[in-house]
Amino acid sequence: MLWNEVALALNPIEASWQRRQPLNYLLLPLSALFCTVVVLRRRLYRWGWLKSQRIECPVIIVGNITVGGTGKTPFIIWLAQKLTEWGYRPGIITRGYGGQSETWPCEVTADATAQQVGDEAILLKRHAECPVFAGPERPLVAQQLLSNYPCDVILSDDGMQHYALQRDLEIAVVDGKRRFGNGYCLPAGPLRETRKRLQQVDLVIVNGDAAEGEHGMSVIGDMACPVAGGGCKPLSEFATTAVAAVAGIGHPERFFNMLESAGLRVDRHPFADHYEFSPEDLTPFHQKTVLMTEKDAVKCEQFAQSNHWYVPATASVAMGFEHQLKTKVKRLLDG
Repeated sequence: MLWNEVALALNPIEASWQRRQPLNYLLLPLSALFCTVVVLRRRLYRWGWLKSQRIECPVIIVGNITVGGTGKTPFIIWLAQKLTEWGYRPGIITRGYGGQSETWPCEVTADATAQQVGDEAILLKRHAECPVFAGPERPLVAQQLLSNYPCDVILSDDGMQHYALQRDLEIAVVDGKRRFGNGYCLPAGPLRETRKRLQQVDLVIVNGDAAEGEHGMSVIGDMACPVAGGGCKPLSEFATTAVAAVAGIGHPERFFNMLESAGLRVDRHPFADHYEFSPEDLTPFHQKTVLMTEKDAVKCEQFAQSNHWYVPATASVAMGFEHQLKTKVKRLLDG
């Protein structure tokens, strides 16, 4: 655990992504090469030199142009639930990042584990109330889902850069606090694609304060639930408790800030994104209440103790966005 925290603190490249400093300038030639390859690759798909496949029903892409967490998973859950509420039958495809399944694609079932299909896939299955399939080849995953379920729309999680699957609607999710960092592409900055890419998507939703042409969203967590199972209680009840906050997500500071905004005083313990927790990682906190994200909790269920709690996160989306989305979806799915 100590080495993990030291590694996070001493990662000079990622730490520099929010500003411009000498290290960034040294990496600019690599960033220029990266951007060139990204643009060329997209054009090759557009020109038909690389195969891009259209499946039997409309595809909605949800993704981002930066590395790290933006609140995309809670948003996809909200989107799937909203589509169901509107009378559609959505299905979700996802990469299954971190999963070690022996076969891909695979259905994410109720008894699947994070070790098999990845932490994000587990959360999508538990909360989105629709079929979820995982695997690295998006067209193949989508076809497998459709061969098993009569869905009329596919949501592709983190699929913006996966051009092998054709899309009908693109939604970009942006972190309102970090936004685009120093504006450079990898590795000098956090961008997977240049900011111009946002001009080509259908909708931009921001986890935080939205700018002109964007829509706001907030990710809310006001309850805590035992990782080992049991009744939940208001997060505010932990205000007088010694709390160790652990987070192995793309932007752990957002989780820590949320806890503190609820009146908690926490010791912060960030871990690498998608960190595979072990019992030894949490042993030092046996005399404290441990609060973690639900994404981390799904990897700790097998060894959870009574002092281990997680904070479920739900997305709250601006009404203006919901109205625009419904209009676009109705046009897309109902003609």
